Amino acid sequence: MIPRTLFKPEHETFRASVARFMEAEVKPHDERWQEQGYVDRELWRKAGANGLLCCSMPEEYGGSGADRLYSVVLTEEQARANNSSLGWGLHSEIVAPYLLHYGSEGLKRKYLPKMASGEAIGAIAMSEPAAGSDLQAVKTTAIRKGERYVVNGSKTFITNGWNCDLVIVVAKTDPQKGAKGTSLLVVDTSMKGFSKGKRLKKVGLKGQDTAELFFDNVEVPAANLLGQENDGFIYLMQELPWERLQIAIAAVAKAEAAIGWTIEYVKERRAFGKPVASFQTARFKLAELATEAQVARVFVDRCIELLMEKKLDTATASMAKYWTTDLECKVMDECLQLHGGYGYMWEYPIARAYVDARVQRIYGGTNEIMKELITRSIGLGAEK
Repeated sequence: MIPRTLFKPEHETFRASVARFMEAEVKPHDERWQEQGYVDRELWRKAGANGLLCCSMPEEYGGSGADRLYSVVLTEEQARANNSSLGWGLHSEIVAPYLLHYGSEGLKRKYLPKMASGEAIGAIAMSEPAAGSDLQAVKTTAIRKGERYVVNGSKTFITNGWNCDLVIVVAKTDPQKGAKGTSLLVVDTSMKGFSKGKRLKKVGLKGQDTAELFFDNVEVPAANLLGQENDGFIYLMQELPWERLQIAIAAVAKAEAAIGWTIEYVKERRAFGKPVASFQTARFKLAELATEAQVARVFVDRCIELLMEKKLDTATASMAKYWTTDLECKVMDECLQLHGGYGYMWEYPIARAYVDARVQRIYGGTNEIMKELITRSIGLGAEK
C-alpha cells in the first residue's frame, strides 16, 4: 500500500490516544446509546476533558489551537471504531467554525469555551420538511424587529438536535430575495418559543441523536447574527467544502476498516472444508475492493493537502464526497456478502457499518447535488 505522508509523529501520538479513548469510553456503551437514541452528556464532558472537542479552535476560546490534521485523525478513528453515535464532527468542525469565523467576540466568548469543554453541545439547522439539499428553498424566517429577530419555522433531520444547547439556524431574513436573503442566527435552546420535537428513528446511526426543531416567534438578539444579514448562503458555501471532505474522510476510513474485518473473517470462516479465503472469488473480490479503497485514499489525502493549503474548492470536495460515499456503500455491500448469513447479524461490525453507510450519500448534500455542482465547474451547468 502507498504510505501516507500527511501526518507527523505528534499526529500519530494523538491517533493512539483517540483509539484508546474510543476503546475505553465509547465502545462499551455504544449498544446502549443505540437503544436509547442518544449519547450520555457525560461522554461529551469526558471528550472535552481529553481535548477531543474543538481541537482546532484557538486556545483563547478553549480549544487546543491544533491544525486540522488532528481533526482528520479524529474523524478517521471514530470511523474505524465503527461508532454509530457520536456527533462530535458536526459540533467541533462545522458549528464551532461558523461561530469562530463569523460570530462577534461576545458570541465566541459565550459559546466556544463551553463547546470545547463539552458543557454545551452545538447543532446546525439547515434541512426542513420541504427543503433538504436545496437550501434556497428554506421557509424558516427571521424578521428584524428593532434589536431582535423573530424566528418562525421548523427544521428536521438535525444531528445533535436532541442534546443541543445552541443551534445555528439557516433562515430567510428577506424572503423576497431567495438565497440572497438568507442569514445565519445563533439560537440558544433556552429561548422562549424554541422547542425540540421527537427523536427521529433512523435506519442507521441509531445512537446519534437526530431531532425535529420548532421555532414559534423566537426572539433572538440581533447580536446573535453571524456575519452580515442576507450573506448566510455565501457563508454556507464557504464552509461546505470542509464539511463534505469530512464525510469523504470517514467514508474511506470506514471502507478500509470493513475490508480489514472481512479479510480476517474469510481467513477463519470455512466452507466446503476449507477457508473461504481459499476461494478465488473471495480473494479477487477483496483485491478489487482494496485497490479501489487505495485509489480513494490517495485522492482524499490530496484533498486534505489542498485543504491545509486553503486551496480546496467546492467542485473537488464534491467529487470526493460523492465518489467515496458511493464506494463506501459498495464496499459494505460486498463485504457483508462475503460474511454470508453472519453478515446480516447485528453483532457483527459489518452489519452496523452497512446500515450506517447509507446516509453518507444523502447528508452534506445528496450525491446527485454533488454531481450538479461538478457539472457547473466543467462548464455544463443546467440551462435556465
